[in-house]
Amino acid sequence: MKTEVLKNIKATESEYQKMISDALAEKKRNSANAEMEADNLIMKATHDAEEYKKARMAEARVSAEKRHEEILMEGKRRAAELKERGARNLGKAVDLLVSRFKERLNVHS
Repeated sequence: MKTEVLKNIKATESEYQKMISDALAEKKRNSANAEMEADNLIMKATHDAEEYKKARMAEARVSAEKRHEEILMEGKRRAAELKERGARNLGKAVDLLVSRFKERLNVHS
């Protein structure tokens, strides 16, 4: 009877050792899986952040190009306006210059 009890105790001990060993192996697998999942999440987040950055940079470029074109068009419009005003006043300016020149000639004579 004692040998049978000892055998049962040994068998139970062996079962518990196997259960502990299995639990430790499961813990190790779960830890490795969690680490791999965390690495995958980090890689995905990094990729998503890079894609977002690229998209925002492209939007900023388009916006800057649009603003650049607006500034150029406004500059060209203002230059044309100034040129037109200058052309309209050219005759008056020439007349004034000639008139003043004649006045000086008459004053010195």
